[in-house]
Amino acid sequence: MGDQDDGGGGGGLTMNNLLSEVQNTLDKFKLEDDGPVNADYYSPYANLEKAAVLQEARCFHDPAAVRENPRKCCTVIAQLLHLTNTGQYLNSAEATDVFFGVTKLFMSDDASLRRMVYLFIKEVAETCNPDDVIIVTSSLTKDMTCDVDLYRANALRVLARIVDAAMLGAIERYVKQAVVDSSGQVSSAALVSATHLFEKNAESAAIVKRWISETTEATISPNEMVQFHAMQLLYQIKKSDRLGMQKLVTQFSQRNTLKSPLALVLLVRYTAKLLTDEVVEGRMTGNSFQNGSTFARSGYAFLEASLRHKSEMVVYEAAKAICALPNIEPQELTSAVNVLQQFLSSTKPTLRFASVKTISQVAASHPRLVSKCNEDLEALIADANRSIATLAITTLLKTGSENSIDRLLKQISVFLSEIPDEYKITIVRSLQRLCLTYPAKHRVLVGFLSNFLREEGGFDFKRSIVNSIVSLIKQVPETTESSLLHLCEFIEDCEFTMLSTQILHLLGELGPGTQAPARYIRFIYNRVILENSAVRAAAVAALSKFAARCPSLRTSIMTLLRRSLDDEDDETRDRASVAVSVLKDAMEEFPYVPPEEDAETEEEPKPDVPSAGDPAAFVLLQGLPMSFDRLDRSIRAYVKAPTAMESAEPLTFSALPIVEEHEEPESTTTDEIGGDAALLAAVAGEKEEKKEVVDPAAVVYAIPELASLGRVFRSSTPTALSEEETEYVVRCVKHIMPEHIILQFLIQNTVEDQRLVNCTVAVEGDSECFEVAGDVAAESIKYGETANAFTVITRNPDAALAPCNFECVLRFGVVQVDPKSGEDESDPFDEEYPLEELEISTSDFMAKVSVPDFRQAWEQVGNANEVLEKFALQFKKQDDAVAAVIDFLGMQPCDGTGHIKAGEGGKKPHMLHLSGVFVGGTNVLARAQVAASGDASGVLLKIAVRSDDPNVSRMVADCIR
Repeated sequence: MGDQDDGGGGGGLTMNNLLSEVQNTLDKFKLEDDGPVNADYYSPYANLEKAAVLQEARCFHDPAAVRENPRKCCTVIAQLLHLTNTGQYLNSAEATDVFFGVTKLFMSDDASLRRMVYLFIKEVAETCNPDDVIIVTSSLTKDMTCDVDLYRANALRVLARIVDAAMLGAIERYVKQAVVDSSGQVSSAALVSATHLFEKNAESAAIVKRWISETTEATISPNEMVQFHAMQLLYQIKKSDRLGMQKLVTQFSQRNTLKSPLALVLLVRYTAKLLTDEVVEGRMTGNSFQNGSTFARSGYAFLEASLRHKSEMVVYEAAKAICALPNIEPQELTSAVNVLQQFLSSTKPTLRFASVKTISQVAASHPRLVSKCNEDLEALIADANRSIATLAITTLLKTGSENSIDRLLKQISVFLSEIPDEYKITIVRSLQRLCLTYPAKHRVLVGFLSNFLREEGGFDFKRSIVNSIVSLIKQVPETTESSLLHLCEFIEDCEFTMLSTQILHLLGELGPGTQAPARYIRFIYNRVILENSAVRAAAVAALSKFAARCPSLRTSIMTLLRRSLDDEDDETRDRASVAVSVLKDAMEEFPYVPPEEDAETEEEPKPDVPSAGDPAAFVLLQGLPMSFDRLDRSIRAYVKAPTAMESAEPLTFSALPIVEEHEEPESTTTDEIGGDAALLAAVAGEKEEKKEVVDPAAVVYAIPELASLGRVFRSSTPTALSEEETEYVVRCVKHIMPEHIILQFLIQNTVEDQRLVNCTVAVEGDSECFEVAGDVAAESIKYGETANAFTVITRNPDAALAPCNFECVLRFGVVQVDPKSGEDESDPFDEEYPLEELEISTSDFMAKVSVPDFRQAWEQVGNANEVLEKFALQFKKQDDAVAAVIDFLGMQPCDGTGHIKAGEGGKKPHMLHLSGVFVGGTNVLARAQVAASGDASGVLLKIAVRSDDPNVSRMVADCIR
């Protein structure tokens, strides 16, 4: 979006005049159904028939028609292109005839016809037979060596589309000459064609790599576009060679031979990428770029020197590159921020937008450094371009002081009513972050946000405000009561059912814990009277939670709930019935005794909480020990287990099989929402439907001999025992049982003329804990098929678990078959195929299962069986160490601790929370602190493991290696 002239006096071109001219032009070309214009109008592309166009194309073979009427030939080519672009492709015979005719058009000297010929060949070449395209190659090669620059450039571009590696070798000399041609048009065409050829296939790329000396020579061309394309091709050739790229960047940054701003922009980008790789890959020797390696110093010096270039394009690109460098020190950013500050007052909207966007990104990590731009940013709030104004406001909210908040909010309140919802959402999130920065201003900020809840706006805008308020409740507890009251007022006139139901759920969770929970009852009951069925059901559930947690309110809430027993909605009526029944029993068993009015004021009042064993608190407040998704999968696995339905054992949560969580739940960031699970689900919006999870143990239960061994505790992910490109691809899945391990080998036959029979995998290992007990062979595996073979290993439960490596050999019979008919051609003969070693580690016996509240579970387990250890890990990056610890232990990360937040790697220790269930049903929890060591030689790990079994705690701690 750019600035717009509002129009004014004078004879100059204004926006109104321009719109008027456009409308007049449209009126001239408007086709009326009954008007005379429509009767005389004829489109050359209307109702085209391929046969008629091909008949017209015969004029290509008439030399006189080609010389005297090139315009007709151009029209026919345009019609042919229209046919191919609308899906009416030429068959082989038609394409051959047309291409022969096109070669006759090269005899014409008409420039327009020649350009249409080039366009036709380039567009149609990809959809036609390559043998037909070769017909025009000789004519294009001739044009490539002629004296007309226009023909030479276009011929090069077309040849790059149709030649293969063999043909490219034949014309290589001409292309190399064109790269260094004195004509900028020809040289640019050759360089662009070389870039396309490099990406075409490996053979063509190998030929293009030989042109590096000519490409380097093209960088000194006086034509700016030639320099740009030459730099682009040099990068393509050398991008896989880090040292070569460093040498290239160093040479051009020191020679100052590049005069093209576009080429310098590329050089700045390449330098920034190499500097970023230096940091990411751990090759930086110093704490800053100015004190780093030789290349780091020279590269940063070049970027800083580019800030003084005469081209604004180069200056901005250099400033942007410096600001994007990882782990850069504030003093190294000063020069770039100063340049961006000057651009904020530019007359060009594009430059203002680019600079304020970059400054906004810098403000996220260095707000103090950007604060000196606040005066210029405040001037941009009134910018006609709303994107610029929005970025200016969000940046000010990041850099502003506590004293400037009130003044900013006054400016924003006027501005918000004039911008679309997508910009409003960005500002709301910035206000949320500001409240976390200055918690003392929470009343002002929450009040400001709640005011806009009552203004006009779409669902996404209102949802973003609710998300922000809920997040602030979690982050700043002082905002709880005022925020809940604002949300109560919002649902009084809320048109969005989803937001109403989620706010009611939040009220039911947090409202009873406030100082005066009775004040929220009126707002909730109003929803029972006035809203639709979904909101009424949510309101009944919220009232039930208030009654369960606050015995003093049960009598009055019971009166309200009884009115919903006759509700027309089944869900609302059922919820009310359950709540009334449970609360009635609880009131009879634990009647509420109000405090005496004449009681001494010095005595502390009795807390308004349910008594121990209160049935209402248990039924209405106690959550399930697992999510509904896990419960569904666990019950399905229970049913599929052998003799499960015949067992006399009652079905309890403890009797259900363990279900693993292979993906860590998404952590809730402050940018999105901090709230309960139901509200998070609402914010997530519509997600793709989950695929049904297949129980990997089903293949074990399908074989009676294996099913008799009992229920599978957990199944590992497949482990490759051979390369994907080998003749026989083998993967292994480890099915863990309390006293057995079943190794499922997935064997794929990739040899077309063979059929494998009686396939087994021989497993040998030296361990006191494990012993091979038997195997089940795969009877027959045809080409392209995958079959299962099983090996059973017995585990000694009395021996301590320790990692063990097993040597694996695939043994099978080979039957030669006819690839066409599939019939056997020989008797089977025995073969062996060595596989990679298979490791069985302690982590294989750990199921990844998360806990709802890690801190509460940690305290409940206690430190009686706690094991503390300290390790020095040989990892250069903190992220890699965190991933390795999770892999070593085989446990599930909790509370979003499985990943280090962007920008925090190495700056401070990372606390990792892990949970799991060890074979036998022992719950295990672990807390691990991962911190970078002082000498930067590795990573320090401090880990604490808790469980109900000291032996299990010790085995889990010993998994670190």
